[in-house]
Amino acid sequence: MILSRRALIKDGMLAVSAGMIMPTVFSRALLSARAQAREGVRLAQAASERTLIVVQLAGGNDGLNTVIPYTDSHYYQMRPALAIKETQVLPLDQRLGLHPEMTGFKKLWEAGHLAVVEGVGYPNQSLSHFQAMDIWQTLDLSGNGREGWLGKLVAGLVDQEGHPFKALDIGGQTALALSSLNAQVPTLASLSEYRISADPQDRDGGASRLEALLKLYNSYPRSAPYAALLETTALAAQEGARRLHQVANAYRPAVAYPQGPFAEGLKILAEVIVNDLGLRVGYITLGGFDTHANQQETHAQLVKTLSDGLYAFYTDLALHGKADQVVIMTWSEFGRRVEENGSLGTDHGTAAPMFIVGNAVNRGIFGEPPSLTNLDDNGNLKYTVDFRSVYATVLERWMGASAQDVLGSSFDTQDFLPSS
Repeated sequence: MILSRRALIKDGMLAVSAGMIMPTVFSRALLSARAQAREGVRLAQAASERTLIVVQLAGGNDGLNTVIPYTDSHYYQMRPALAIKETQVLPLDQRLGLHPEMTGFKKLWEAGHLAVVEGVGYPNQSLSHFQAMDIWQTLDLSGNGREGWLGKLVAGLVDQEGHPFKALDIGGQTALALSSLNAQVPTLASLSEYRISADPQDRDGGASRLEALLKLYNSYPRSAPYAALLETTALAAQEGARRLHQVANAYRPAVAYPQGPFAEGLKILAEVIVNDLGLRVGYITLGGFDTHANQQETHAQLVKTLSDGLYAFYTDLALHGKADQVVIMTWSEFGRRVEENGSLGTDHGTAAPMFIVGNAVNRGIFGEPPSLTNLDDNGNLKYTVDFRSVYATVLERWMGASAQDVLGSSFDTQDFLPSS
């Protein structure tokens, strides 16, 4: 099949993901032709499909000042400067409460849409950011994994549903969790990036980039290796452009989102979900949690950003009638040490809580509380829930996937989601 310039621009935009959906040989050739395009995705309408949104809290979130054991005297003894006063805590039950800046999460809790999983970690936890992040994302406890657990899930969706792109990462670089040997996930900061944009040095409005792409495509022998993939890629790009053009002005936020890149990223995910573009896995990162010094104000702002952003996101989806199809899960590579340090901060720790948000969620606190007195040799919490059991629960009870296939083993599931 020969593609024409008219066919590719008839809908006013071109959705291409040269580095994401073509083999490396094609993307390099296209780059050399000065036709680097923004990431794109074949988008299919699938309003009834369930969606998982994963929120990474990068840097190591201080779980003890997020979900606060406000009746435990050891918490106050170990943190004379950083402990949140009992009178300020937003109580969840008679033992635990939220940071006072997490009013959005408290509203979700009161509405029955928030679950907390305590003491999440894994054996012999790493205190290295990079290794710990790799472990959480690839499940390789050596920290040397190269394929992400969500990437394996996405590859399975390709096989089962026939849509090569059912996932989206909001940010500048695709998370390792989404890496796959058989599928790729686009990364973007706005839906307007689904088009060939003119380089500031171009004087033809991007026409040369488009012509280079067409030349590359139409000159590649139909019988050559990857020819079918290249043709599918081009056609998928055209279809993606058509769908995006149709819904370009369809979405209007039903709530006022907070300011900042995190909330803006959530708004993009909401737009994709509301417009029924077939998203099954969304990924977004909130960074800055490595609070070694002067933690109090920094951490307060971070958890406020998380709480306010996700509350706006959930409310937006609910008002658009989409909240029933979405579950949100947060994770961080580790928690912080129980005892505060001499710089009014906390050092790298181990176990920490995870949040699960959604209409399908069973409200409650799950997992066994980690002891603040029976610590490991580094003065850190001993984990009580394996993070892979949380993943298994989301995979099996929400996404309808096999935890054995995705995680490589079977793990006990938690009851924050119903079993059927």
